[in-house]
Amino acid sequence: MIQNPQDVLGRGALAKKAEKKQQAALSEEEKRRHRCCFTGHRPQGITRPLDDVKVDLENMIMAAIQEGYTTFVTGMCIGVDIWAGEIVQRLKSQYPGIHLIAAVPYPGFPDRWPAEWKNKYDLLLQNADAVRVISPAYEEKVFQTRNEWMVDHCAKLIAVSNGRKGGTQNTIAYARKKRISVTTIKA
Repeated sequence: MIQNPQDVLGRGALAKKAEKKQQAALSEEEKRRHRCCFTGHRPQGITRPLDDVKVDLENMIMAAIQEGYTTFVTGMCIGVDIWAGEIVQRLKSQYPGIHLIAAVPYPGFPDRWPAEWKNKYDLLLQNADAVRVISPAYEEKVFQTRNEWMVDHCAKLIAVSNGRKGGTQNTIAYARKKRISVTTIKA
């Protein structure tokens, strides 16, 4: 026998609230399962012909799309990050359901870049489906923080690596530690 109907209603409302919270969490997890991010070197760290690396990168992005990845996250650095973003933007006409997230380390990040790279950066930023600024200003570990944020919000990492110590290797190691799928292209 129910002694206080409000107790039952209260528990029901709490159960519905918990269910909504769980659905939101599942929905974020589901989104994560369809996200892929990139890491790689600046052009001077790549030993293979750059055009060959770009072709391999495009093939890996198309393979990821075929695997069901629909959102791609670029860290917006000179080299692999920018090339990957440009490839995703170009593939949108062929695969209209794909999206690009720009993970910007901090505002003003490309201010000292050569004009050619700054223009590429600006164009990607303007055409990105979403922009995430990782830190309000430069700080010592902002690039590692950005890399970890990308891995934490994705299920796959496409890496262009020469195997040398640095940010790319740190990102690969972090992704493996987090049990994220890693596909590596030889730099």
